[in-house]
This record gives sequence, C-alpha cells and structure tokens, in this order.
Amino acid sequence: MVTGISVVIPNFNGVELFKYTLSTVFEALENVALPNEIIVADDFSTDKSIEFLQINYPSIIIVKAQKNCGFSATANMGILATKYNTILLLNSDVKLTPNYFDGQLHYFNNPKVFGVMGRIVGWNDDIVQDGAKYPSFHGVKIKTTGNYLLQETSNMDGGIYSMYLSGANMLFDKRIFLKIGKFDTIFSPFYTEDFELSLRAWRLGFLCIYNHNSICRHKVSITIKKSYRKKLVNAIYDRNKMFLHAIHLQGLKKYLWYLQLIPEALIRIVTFRWHYLSSLYQFGTSQKKVTQSILNFKNTSKEIGTQKTVKEVADYIKESINNVSITRF
Repeated sequence: MVTGISVVIPNFNGVELFKYTLSTVFEALENVALPNEIIVADDFSTDKSIEFLQINYPSIIIVKAQKNCGFSATANMGILATKYNTILLLNSDVKLTPNYFDGQLHYFNNPKVFGVMGRIVGWNDDIVQDGAKYPSFHGVKIKTTGNYLLQETSNMDGGIYSMYLSGANMLFDKRIFLKIGKFDTIFSPFYTEDFELSLRAWRLGFLCIYNHNSICRHKVSITIKKSYRKKLVNAIYDRNKMFLHAIHLQGLKKYLWYLQLIPEALIRIVTFRWHYLSSLYQFGTSQKKVTQSILNFKNTSKEIGTQKTVKEVADYIKESINNVSITRF
C-alpha cells in the first residue's frame, strides 16, 4: 500500500529548467491525498541551482554530492534520503500533468510490482517519445531502444508490461529497489542504468509496468547535450551497452555476443565512428567492476531465490501481448 510519495530529482546544472518543471510537480502532488516530499539530489552543479531552490522553493529538500559522480550515484543518494517507500524518480527536464499519479498507485497493491512508468510526450506537443519498452534483439544483442503501444489504446487502461522503466519518470517501490541493489554506478555518468536496473528487477521476479494514462512532457537529454561532447556521449553509450550484456547474458549467448562485437567494431571503424574504440577500451579496462556487478547479482538472486534469463523475461512480456495488435516505434 502507498502511504506517501517521495519525488527525487537528480540535477546537474538544471537551473534553467526548474522554473518550468517544479511547479508541475507540486501541482501533481497536490492532487494526491497522501503525504509527500520533493528531494533534489544535486550532482555538484556549477550553476545557480542550489541558490534558486533555496530562494524559490524552500520546502524542497536538497542533498548535495561532494563531487560530480553521475546519474546512478546521484539518484541513489537522493533515494536513500527519502522517508516514503513510493519513489518517483524524475528528470529535471520533465513536466508532470496535473493528474499524473492517477491510476498508478494501485499497482503497488501487488507485491511483485517493482515500478510503473507513464507516457512521455514532447515538451510542446503530444507526440509520444516513450511508450512501453518492447523486448527485441539483434542476433544475441539486446536492443536498448524500441517502444510499443497497443493499437486499441483503451486496452492499455490496466497497464501493459515494459522491458524497462525510463529513468525520466520511474515510480517504484523503494523496498524492492534496495533489495535488488540500487542503481549500478558502473554506468556513470549516464545512460542504460535504468534499463539495467529494470532488467535486474525482471530477472529477480518483479514486474515493470507502463501506464498510458499518466502523461509527462520531456525535453530530450538537454542537460547531457549541454555538458558533454557528442563523441564522448556516444562512447559512453556504447560502453554502457557492453556492460549491460556482460552482466546479464549467460553461457553460449554471452560467448556469441563477444563474437558479435568483432564485426560491429569493424563496421564502425570502416564508417569512421572512432568513438567505438574508446568504448571498447573503457569496457576492457573495467572488467573488475563488471565481475563485481555479476557477483552482486548472483548473491542477490540467491537471497531472493529467483533468477530468470534475459530470454525468459522477453518471452514473458511478448506472451502477454501475444493475441493483441501492437504498434512499435
């Protein structure tokens, strides 16, 4: 049962966004008859974020990192500071609609539900950026993009399964979050950490749900684009996808994935995407961290008593929509 809501907003130099987003969070919380709090977890911002919050939103709790450490660690820091067990992890560039929480909280009556995400549309339009996440593969490679919706949208009123919950608007059970091991900081500074956490939850026997009637508006990756060069962003993105596969693939599939890296690397080199060499180097020099992440998962799965394969998770989601028409995008 949901007894209160804690909204956690990781922030790095997002002061320009606060005047558009924070008022929408307060409004959405006012429409829920539950105690609540808003926490901004600041990742060592160098703009006026802290001063702006202290002057304009003194009720917001601020927790500050002592150095810039990336999304995973900053999100963990904010979540650990919360006092309620239902957490909305929200990007600083997301606006909530007034009835955002309607229809989401009842999912947590099921103890197997890890979390719920809502429909993400454009900042100034209603074009859907993110729906439910469809499980798909290229060879043995897990595709980390790809959405789906039911063609009959009324059939989504009860929610549909999602391969992962977007870190832009992830409503989840804090107790399960702590049980399965929080965000893995191997993915710092950003990207893929939400997919990996959700996949970990699925493999450990929990459920991730998409609710089409909960809507938020998103400016795509605005703080990342402002703070990092494109080649660096691409290198981190590809490296983190390598981490995801190394942690979660097993046996023959993992061996085949390593083989699949060879032609993929050659294709990128021939097409002058040199950042991929940096991705491979960072991945290769981080094997101790990868081994520790694998060990952490194995220990957690022993404690919980469940360990599904990635294929079993994907098959479970696909079977749930086996007899309905979907639109993928």
